[in-house]
Amino acid sequence: MSHSFPELKNDLFLRALKGEEVDRPPVWMMRQAGRYLPQYMELRKKYTFFERVETPELACEITIQPIDELEPDAAIIFSDILTIPQALGIDVDLVKGKGPVLENNIQTVDHAFSILAEDVPQKLDHVMKAITLTRHELNGRVPLIGFGGAPWTLFCYMVQGEGSKNFDKAKSFLYQHPDASRHVMKELTKATIDYLQAQVKAGAQAIQVFDSWSGLLSPDDFNEWALPYLMEITQSIKDVPVILFAKGSWYALERLSYKSGASALGIDWTVSPEFAREKTRNEITLQGNFDPTQLLAPIPEIKKQTKRMVDRFGVQKYIANLGHGILPHVPVDHARAFVDTVKEYK
Repeated sequence: MSHSFPELKNDLFLRALKGEEVDRPPVWMMRQAGRYLPQYMELRKKYTFFERVETPELACEITIQPIDELEPDAAIIFSDILTIPQALGIDVDLVKGKGPVLENNIQTVDHAFSILAEDVPQKLDHVMKAITLTRHELNGRVPLIGFGGAPWTLFCYMVQGEGSKNFDKAKSFLYQHPDASRHVMKELTKATIDYLQAQVKAGAQAIQVFDSWSGLLSPDDFNEWALPYLMEITQSIKDVPVILFAKGSWYALERLSYKSGASALGIDWTVSPEFAREKTRNEITLQGNFDPTQLLAPIPEIKKQTKRMVDRFGVQKYIANLGHGILPHVPVDHARAFVDTVKEYK
């Protein structure tokens, strides 16, 4: 199934991912679709979260809202990393004030071994439809990013059954039942590869893999339980660039930069630009790393700190972004100040 899409007018983001020379860094924000936008709040009143994710027209509309409002250099499809656990038979609900709750989470070895990655793209076809629709509706204004969660992060939710500060149940399951855990990780890796390849076929022009909880792993555990699966995923995606975001795993930057095959690495705000550049020997594009909470500072301060961030990372091989997702209570004009400061950077 091949699609003919409108020609891309702004390829700055893709050029930065290839390490090509640019006049200024591209800019976008993780979780830019939704949350803080008044247009999104309106849709929230009418539809549940998963109705918004699973209705291609709504997902498309929400993806494009920040492009109309803030004009960043890339769009990211409105979806959720927990679509894969859903496709693997785990029920996911978003509970107000609590976050994700996975009712039938993995509590036994038998349950773990029953997890199988089958027909994942078919089960998540609404995401593919949303991507194809959004590519057409964007009309070439900016590239469209597809995404998925990394196996370790998905494993955390599937075993813990909810969000957590330390994912203690998930980690103890890993140590007590390594074979069952490895089975789940392998199935998650297969599911993620099938899912992301289908997103590329549907029209995603770049892919980001979110390992939001990899920073909970020690360096040795990261090497065993995160890195091999991240590498397998990255190397299976041939046609578009891949951004790996292993949040909190500063110790792995060096290894990820020369082993993962990714086009770019996401950096969180606990890492200095200098450290990130030194560890990656300036050989790979870096993305990040403005503290999302700092978007609550006064606008002149946001502008000053954003400019300082670009000064420190440098213009080349750099994508300006936050160090994690934008917070729901950030005023839109504060988000705009961040985006505009990068766009006006000289």
